[in-house]
Amino acid sequence: FKCENLQKVGAFKARGAHNAVLCLDEAQRARGVATHSSGNHAAALALAASHFGVPAYIVMPDNAPATKVAAVRAYGGDITFCEPTQAARESTLEALCARTGASFIPPYDHPDVIAGQGTTALELAGQLDPPPDCLLTPVGGGGLLAGCAVASKALLPHTQVIGAEPAGADDALRSFNSGQWQPQLAPATVADGLRTALGQLNFALIRAHVDDILSADDTAIIHATRLVWTRMKLVIEPSAAVGLAVVLSHPRRFAGKRVAIVFSGGNVDLDQLPW
Repeated sequence: FKCENLQKVGAFKARGAHNAVLCLDEAQRARGVATHSSGNHAAALALAASHFGVPAYIVMPDNAPATKVAAVRAYGGDITFCEPTQAARESTLEALCARTGASFIPPYDHPDVIAGQGTTALELAGQLDPPPDCLLTPVGGGGLLAGCAVASKALLPHTQVIGAEPAGADDALRSFNSGQWQPQLAPATVADGLRTALGQLNFALIRAHVDDILSADDTAIIHATRLVWTRMKLVIEPSAAVGLAVVLSHPRRFAGKRVAIVFSGGNVDLDQLPW
């Protein structure tokens, strides 16, 4: 298990955000960075910006969880609230970037962000000997899966890369099987971090480098989450448990294989747990 729940900000998102800020030139950094997010990317970008001593402008919906807002503020992010719609997020961010000159760092569909997420597999390649037969990562927007797939095919050529997705938010699975990007249709899953639509850039990389995408239903996801909490004594969020849920849901597929699973994060809202 690759425990990104123990990563900075409690999620793999710290990798992509740091790499994206690192890739900016000095003039761009001086003007700051900006994004719209109500989740882990907001905190990750605020932390990355603080490491480089640059401003971070974060657009958040006015119904964002208080814990997420507190995390962004703790890392020094400058929050602008907006109505909880995609249109409001985008228009508020556009106005903010125009006013400040800040560089927009999207949460997943960006080359530097994808490359940063791929360092997860880069580390795994140096940590596991012999290499795993399979590497599973959750897939929502697709940045983690795309980045890990690109890195794995270069460093772990004999390792199958498999995306793990909730059955109630399976746009990546449908896109992968059809060969064409498919929209996210009314996602309904306990894995709230994976309700995001698959990014177009990520889909192109996934088509080229991923071996398969499998899904698990919410019953399996909840079971896997509880199993990790009780047996491993690790706090992971339901989105992070999808890889394990997929393995447990497809026992014949993985029987006798060395399997690496990425636990993508551990930011759990205890008031929203389904048990």
